[in-house]
Amino acid sequence: MLLDRRIFIAGAAAITLAAGTVGAHAQQFINVLTGGTSGVYYPLGVALSEIYGKGIEGSRAQVQATKASVENLNLLQQGRGEIGFSLGDSVKLAWEGDTEAGFPGKLDKLRGIAAIYPNYIQIVAAQASGIKTLADLKGKSLSVGAPASGTELNARAIFEAAGLSYKDLGRVEYLPFAESVELIKNRQLDATLQSAGLGVASIRDLATTQPINVVAVPPADVEKIGAPYISAIIPAGTYDGQAEDVPTAAVGNFLITHEGVSDETAYQMTKLLFESLPQLVAAHAAAKAIDPQKALEGMPVPLHPGAERYYKEAGILK
Repeated sequence: MLLDRRIFIAGAAAITLAAGTVGAHAQQFINVLTGGTSGVYYPLGVALSEIYGKGIEGSRAQVQATKASVENLNLLQQGRGEIGFSLGDSVKLAWEGDTEAGFPGKLDKLRGIAAIYPNYIQIVAAQASGIKTLADLKGKSLSVGAPASGTELNARAIFEAAGLSYKDLGRVEYLPFAESVELIKNRQLDATLQSAGLGVASIRDLATTQPINVVAVPPADVEKIGAPYISAIIPAGTYDGQAEDVPTAAVGNFLITHEGVSDETAYQMTKLLFESLPQLVAAHAAAKAIDPQKALEGMPVPLHPGAERYYKEAGILK
């Protein structure tokens, strides 16, 4: 009887353990890595987390505000997020293991989900500063984004192409978008460089409080930088008081995951991204540029097999 009882208890424990294991697998945690709360990544990330939480059975999704591109990619490599937003040049440098860009080595676990919308390099100055061109930034104060962020990497590239360096500035600040704008409002900063989708909340906020100048990045400078940068236009009226089109540079944004995410989860994340575009556009107008037919353009890292399955099903990938 004692032996039978031991067998029964052992069997029951095994069944309980198995049930617990099944339950653990059923609970899929999805951490969406974004950027600062005043940028474009964050509202889109919030929308994605809601879409995934409702659309992927057994999942629990959350959004994490970060310093954006570089931090997101490092977190993905460490398995501390399931999907993240990043600028294309940052993804390229991460895959190459560029230590100067803020990566400890080649981030070989990164996998692609989709190209989404372009980031526009938006250099905005208080009109009172007198800054109208890149050359006018000499001796002035400028915020270039958080250190080694995607925005700051963009700033370095723009400055080099224009024949400038941070040493030419009167002062360099390494601040997120919203903090940069607050300093300009308080007359403690002349200008801010922000890499984001058009109509970014921080610059809209600044433009409603005081006159601004949107500084051009000439096409010739963009050509010097080369891929993945392209020439683009910030259309007149994007911000209050902006009366004319302003040429600038743009860089594609990507949604990136890592090899540890299951094929089924990556498939669902990709599928729901494109099936939920109206919800994403409602979160931010930058999502209007998300197009499944362009989702593979310029992908700097290998596609996740789950994403590849979606593109094959959709007839986008043969």
